[in-house]
Amino acid sequence: MFRQNRWEKEWTALKKKEARYLMRRREEKTSSALQQKLEEKIPEKLEETLNTAFIKAFDLVFEKGTGLIEKTYNKDQQKTDYQVREYAAGLKESRKTVKAFGRQSQGTRMKNLMISGVEGVGLGLLGIGLPDIPLFTAVILKSVYEIALSYGFEYESEKEQWFILKMIETALKKGEELERNNSLLNAWIDQNGIGETVKGRKEQSKETAAALAEALLYMKFLQGIPVVGIAGGAADTVYLKKITDYAELKYKRRFLRKKI
Repeated sequence: MFRQNRWEKEWTALKKKEARYLMRRREEKTSSALQQKLEEKIPEKLEETLNTAFIKAFDLVFEKGTGLIEKTYNKDQQKTDYQVREYAAGLKESRKTVKAFGRQSQGTRMKNLMISGVEGVGLGLLGIGLPDIPLFTAVILKSVYEIALSYGFEYESEKEQWFILKMIETALKKGEELERNNSLLNAWIDQNGIGETVKGRKEQSKETAAALAEALLYMKFLQGIPVVGIAGGAADTVYLKKITDYAELKYKRRFLRKKI
């Protein structure tokens, strides 16, 4: 009987995990009772304002802010750590060495979720909603960048920026849109990123900003109300977890595709 090696076992486990993820997301409710009640009170132009703020934040970070984000972690050390894990796995493909990549990624995700929680709740307590968008965007990208480094990937090129933006958008979608975007990303990964992306980075940033604005509309409205805003601020962490959970699946898929 054919026996799977360690990498093939990881690949099989990843496919099962992704299937469970998609099933869980299909079962999510489209809107809560709170959202339905808030709908009448939210200013008409708030979603448009959020959308514009996220577009500007992505442009700012990609064009000028990546260097600043990299000051919050040791990029060279993370790249060295990846090379050490890669070398150890090359010497001996044990359960420990193969799973070391995922453990590193999980550690960075937990750390960034804690940062997001402190930032969101603190600003929510003060009634600061919209002004935190550049900061929240930077935390999202910092989290994704560190996941990328955990699996040995760069993030500076326009192609990689498109991939990051598409992942963020997809993580916030539901139903058929989620399934369609997920299939598109899987095809791109399975072809090793060869071929044209569906949209350039600038165009994709608009799609991703719209997805974030729609997802965070109700919570950012709440976050602008002092004290009550704690609930809205806590939503930053909820949505960051959605994004990083999905980014983990996609970067691990890219990583394992090189191994099998």
